[in-house]
Amino acid sequence: MSEATIEAPASTPAPILPPSPRLPKAIQALGFVVARRRTVEAMTRRHGDAFTLRVPVFGNMVAVAEPQLAKQLFAANTDDVGNIQPNLSRILGSGSVFALDGAEHKRRRKLLTPPFHGKSIKNYEVIFEEETLREAASWPEGQQFESLEPMMRITLNAILRAVFGAEGEQLDELRRIIPPWVTLGSRLAVLPTPSRTYGRLTPWGRLAAYRRQYDAVVERLIDSVAADPHFEERDDVLTLLLRSTYEDGSAMSRRDIGDELLTLLAAGHETTASTLAWVFERVSRHPQVLRRLEDEARTGDNEYRQATILETQRARTVIDFAGRHVYAPTFALGDYVIPRGYSIFVALGHIHGRPQEFPSPKLFDPERFLGKRPATPGFVPYGGGTRRCVGAAFANVEMDVVLRTVLRHFEIQTTTAPDEKIHSRGVAFTPKAGGRVIVRRRPTPLA
Repeated sequence: MSEATIEAPASTPAPILPPSPRLPKAIQALGFVVARRRTVEAMTRRHGDAFTLRVPVFGNMVAVAEPQLAKQLFAANTDDVGNIQPNLSRILGSGSVFALDGAEHKRRRKLLTPPFHGKSIKNYEVIFEEETLREAASWPEGQQFESLEPMMRITLNAILRAVFGAEGEQLDELRRIIPPWVTLGSRLAVLPTPSRTYGRLTPWGRLAAYRRQYDAVVERLIDSVAADPHFEERDDVLTLLLRSTYEDGSAMSRRDIGDELLTLLAAGHETTASTLAWVFERVSRHPQVLRRLEDEARTGDNEYRQATILETQRARTVIDFAGRHVYAPTFALGDYVIPRGYSIFVALGHIHGRPQEFPSPKLFDPERFLGKRPATPGFVPYGGGTRRCVGAAFANVEMDVVLRTVLRHFEIQTTTAPDEKIHSRGVAFTPKAGGRVIVRRRPTPLA
């Protein structure tokens, strides 16, 4: 072979990073932790739609706030960019879909997808309505109250019944364990993990104690479900996972099932409830939107209700970023070349507020979603690509049924009060005052 035919080894492109603020790393870190959204807004105004930071937990990070860059990242080869590191598996467990990457992640998603689509979700609608009516029975009439906590209870009970198939004593135990676990885990998820928990006197120690209690309940629950004489007829997600197998015939371990159920609950409980609280905060300040929702609630339609939910997800994005980790020697993203070891964060909340994609973005206008599918990648409330939220359809139907049920049974009082500020609970963003509303029960339900 002649020298002319010998190919030289491909060289690794030199890194080309987006601009970085001329601030001490400690100040960058403090801004990202304390006021992530304001930091992103300030950085994009100064540096454009991509910038570099060094932040706690994740280290070197490139943040992008432009839809086409987000699309390129979400569509990238999973061998080049994979799961963000560290990720929520340190809270949810090594069997969580958050812990998996590449082929293993694909196999698990394939197993998880069927319970959250089509007929499976249709079967849960009665649960969503029952839990809404159960919770609403104690709402004060004519008095302002926070909608966030009732929504938390509705989504918790609905997901425990639909996903866990829990009832009786097991349902009560999980109701007691899960709320404080979700609240604590959400706050710890954005903090470094210590090498030791130092017992129950520390937050990490308390989180571990909740996990031990949860594992014991789920173990008993799996035994109970597996022994159910009607096992083959059950339609809760736990049973569907117990009946499912991978392509090679193997099944998920009990530990993995426990981690996955906890992931589904944590990912779908707080975020769905937070979005619903924002819906009530928004519609109570927009009388024309509320009137159209009430008129539609008298019918079997839900187009405007769906548009209102989508507009709430856009205007008050609850989870404001999605991340990937660079595993390839370098990863080309637009005009940039990101080196291995960097994290790439997509600023979902900022993308949803871009006037290029959503004219007059500060205006709350459900009509922008009427008669059209949300345009991706400009609208990505559930993330994108292979790691898009597997329970997105479940959450969407749940929000639709809860809102429809409330509209049919209650009059929501409008208000001229200022918009509630956005408050960080760690992972999710909620109304700072809890989504306060005033309702009155209708003498006769709309229908």
